[in-house]
Amino acid sequence: MTDLVFIEGLKTQAVIGVYDWEKKIQQDLVFDLEMEHDNRVPAETDDLAKTLDYEAISNYILAFCAERQFELIETLAEHLVAELIGQFKLNAITLTLRKPGAVSAAQAVGVKIHRKSTVTY
Repeated sequence: MTDLVFIEGLKTQAVIGVYDWEKKIQQDLVFDLEMEHDNRVPAETDDLAKTLDYEAISNYILAFCAERQFELIETLAEHLVAELIGQFKLNAITLTLRKPGAVSAAQAVGVKIHRKSTVTY
């Protein structure tokens, strides 16, 4: 059985896009994450250090987006997931990244990726 820790609807802004005008503005991004984590040990110990700290992960994502610029959301998603796996010792993660407003007729467009760590934690 796989337990999941999730973050839903994490909103931030970033400089992202391929067009010159996009490189001069901040655009809205919305993240949903599902991270595989065995929750039995934290449940037994009631110890934050033994679980995934979703506040720390959320703050990491916000800082990541503030400090970097990408043209494609695909590139942002891949780089972010690789860093999250390493930084927080994730076995696997599913990330949905939405860019609302990118297509006026759509509520949002985006990507959804699932990656597994090459190391077992």
